[in-house]
Amino acid sequence: MANTIEMPKLGFDMAEGKLIRWVKAENDKVEKGEVLAEIETDKATLEVESTFSGMVAKHLVEENAIVPVGTPIAVITEVGEAFNPNDYAEKANKNETGLQTAKSDEPPVPEATSAQESVSGDSGEMLKASPLAKRIAEEEALDLTAIAGTGPGGRIVKRDIEKAQKAGSLITKDKTAQPARSAKISSGKDETIEISRLRAAIGKRMLESHQNIPYFTITRSYEVGDLMELRKEMNADLEDADRISVNDLFIKAAALALKQFPNLNASISGSTLTRHAAINIGVAVAVENGLLTIVVRNADQKSLSQISGEMKEMSSNVRDGKIRTEDIEGSTFTISNLGMFGVEDFTAIINPPEAAILAIGSAAQVPVVADGTLGIGWRAKATLSADHRITDGAEAAQYMQHLAVFLEQPWRLFSVT
Repeated sequence: MANTIEMPKLGFDMAEGKLIRWVKAENDKVEKGEVLAEIETDKATLEVESTFSGMVAKHLVEENAIVPVGTPIAVITEVGEAFNPNDYAEKANKNETGLQTAKSDEPPVPEATSAQESVSGDSGEMLKASPLAKRIAEEEALDLTAIAGTGPGGRIVKRDIEKAQKAGSLITKDKTAQPARSAKISSGKDETIEISRLRAAIGKRMLESHQNIPYFTITRSYEVGDLMELRKEMNADLEDADRISVNDLFIKAAALALKQFPNLNASISGSTLTRHAAINIGVAVAVENGLLTIVVRNADQKSLSQISGEMKEMSSNVRDGKIRTEDIEGSTFTISNLGMFGVEDFTAIINPPEAAILAIGSAAQVPVVADGTLGIGWRAKATLSADHRITDGAEAAQYMQHLAVFLEQPWRLFSVT
């Protein structure tokens, strides 16, 4: 029996997606749950899994087609089943589906590639590479022409370089032959590039937030000496890949503090307020051309090692352009941490429809006065932005005060209540 695979709705606000690559070719066998294709939304590059086992009988859309949610994209049949492609060809060409395919009387125009994502080989051809991969190649004088990219659209990413280095297949360029950097001002032309779907979506949501949410902010400084000492002790016997970060500690502390303040773990829609039972902490992560929020679900109920492991896995996946939709949807409260960049404090814009967002600055040793004596202590600042339609200054201040209980008495992070 022939079955159709449709463009899935990967997120509540998704209306369409761009099919950037078929992972399974026509006539390939596929098992239920295997990755069939990769699509690009305005948030990330995501994988579409097959909901049937059998054979890929027909691709109904071509790569780089922009496809509305719910539109058939492929036909899966049983292996050996008779199949007439003409029965489904009309579905791919009907104007009412809204499909934008590369089929035309004129040759398709190649998709534009920004200068940041391309690098020229020795022979002059242009290779697609992520900014990180490009920087690694420049710093280590590596020739990328022999590497097959596995990123979106065949782009070379960091993992491709690491794999090639382990296999010993990378060629190192002669550094002496590299052009010397000049202090002269470049006379090159201005570059005009199209704003990415992700950056456009971020701009739209942040404009909506800034214009429509009557927010206020509260900043507090926390004594985090014991927290930093606890982290040091926890990481003493751990490998680098397993170590707990300061951000992991803030995620756990913020989640535990929210249990007493349901108005801050809430969302608003018109005149309706929803206080969420689950405490799902969204964490802003920097990616190419923007930010994504990955979600630690039920963070108040998870151990620090669980939070740390999930954060590392999701951060790695999202930076490689591969992540599950459930990892970026469903946050009830968001954290944005710029402390790793040496930022002392800042104000973050609320991620609608959430009630609040916590901006975390760096933990640093600073001069402090205690009992009339000048000394050195660890301090970190955090700023809460909150929606005044849902909460007020007194409640927000009480939350920040309660947050101090977990940051300044970090053994409470292990409490089960």
